[in-house]
Amino acid sequence: MLVTAVQLTRIKAVAPPTAYNGAFHFARAELVIMAASPNSPDHESSIPAFIWDEALIRRYDLSGPRYTSYPTAVEFTADYRVEDMVKAAGRSKASARPLSLYTHLPFCAHLCYYCACNKVITKKRDKALPYVQRVLKEAAIQSRLFGADRPVQQLHWGGGTPTFLPRDVMQELMGGYAELFNLQSGDERDYSVEIDPREVDSDTLPTLWELGFNRISLGVQDVNPQVQKAVNRIQPREMTEAVLNEARKIGFRSINLDLIYGLPYQTPASFAETLEAVIEMSPDRLSVFSYAHLPQRFYPQTRIQGDTLPSPQEKLTILHNTINRLLEAGYEYIGMDHFAKPDDTLAVAQREGRLHRNFQGYTTHAECDLVSLGVSAIGQTDDAYFQNNHDLPSWEASIDAGQLAITKGVTLTRDDRIRRWVIGQLICQFRLDRQQFAREWSEDFDRYFADELHRIRPMVKDELIADDGSALQVQPAGRLLIRAICQIFDLYRKEGASQRFSRII
Repeated sequence: MLVTAVQLTRIKAVAPPTAYNGAFHFARAELVIMAASPNSPDHESSIPAFIWDEALIRRYDLSGPRYTSYPTAVEFTADYRVEDMVKAAGRSKASARPLSLYTHLPFCAHLCYYCACNKVITKKRDKALPYVQRVLKEAAIQSRLFGADRPVQQLHWGGGTPTFLPRDVMQELMGGYAELFNLQSGDERDYSVEIDPREVDSDTLPTLWELGFNRISLGVQDVNPQVQKAVNRIQPREMTEAVLNEARKIGFRSINLDLIYGLPYQTPASFAETLEAVIEMSPDRLSVFSYAHLPQRFYPQTRIQGDTLPSPQEKLTILHNTINRLLEAGYEYIGMDHFAKPDDTLAVAQREGRLHRNFQGYTTHAECDLVSLGVSAIGQTDDAYFQNNHDLPSWEASIDAGQLAITKGVTLTRDDRIRRWVIGQLICQFRLDRQQFAREWSEDFDRYFADELHRIRPMVKDELIADDGSALQVQPAGRLLIRAICQIFDLYRKEGASQRFSRII
């Protein structure tokens, strides 16, 4: 059955939390979202699409990876050499798989206090050209290693603020890529760019469209003026809406908006107002991220006062209400913090079992090897991950010397690749089929994962996941806790070494 439309909401045994010694204790509260099947003529047949169970959330909401890779980035080692990456690129070239190009553009004109990205805060636009020229030197090396003829089906500019680049610098960068790689022009391409609406002028979107981009992601975070002031991101709703409307008029598709919950002065009521404003804008996709306040790790966050942040319970309430409202508005829950309209390519790919996850989040291009360009960028082949130097001057020095700037990475074992496939099935499709596993890996699932199947029994008992002998199926109560389920199959987390990650919710 295809879940597309919310039919009713049922709340069972809801009780407010009570405080005891500064901690919140919850009565068992369960929100069940029921969704109608379009295959039913009268739509009277319904199945649960999502269950919010606060008792289970409290039990399983520990820390854990986001699984944009497996092994995760904390397993990358400095022992990984440039020579290892060159060999991985050679194996990738022999495979003739299509490519995805990721470019990290670190410059920002404004400092957002919540941001934990690798960035350079500057008003000097002339810094962009030397950086882009170095990126193109790096791209020339990568083109030789990976092969210039392989079709680039996916391309992404991330940041930082890619729209910090002046128009002529954007043109130089994409023009250089066109000379070095086999860029595509068909409708099936997925060429996306992150946009700060504050850094958009009259020719920004037309220029991006002319350069071949067909999808954009707009940073919003919150439309509340008090919240915006507290995080140093003044961005009126009208500004965001104007950019979105122009993008639609030009022809951009799968337009995404980013929101963050857990920011200073946010309340369930204020974020509900932000959500209504965003729903009125009607983006094709929404990313709703949880803010992790780690001022000891990220210096800009020291400007955020801890006593202005919503409490853990308020954050849970915001997330609870957000999921409920987006499902009511017709969005499908893709997983973790992502939502999409039923006709968006992300939702279609999930229904067809083609959804994939990498360092850019959920994607429809599972078949691509990822070429990384720019400071701190991470690349990927079928059997390796590799990351550029995080330090901008060091990255520049390597490129100026005609060398790659890889400083760490990992070569995957066969077991790594098997577990990556399993985690990918669970986190993207919410299902793992034993016969499909056997066809893919020539292994018996129950024998290979005997220990994991034993350790997952409490989750089966708690109805986070079901096992009918032929497949593992993530249940409605387990979708929000998918990171906890995936950790069962993570060999590197087997000893409980998950303290280096954010909380699951």
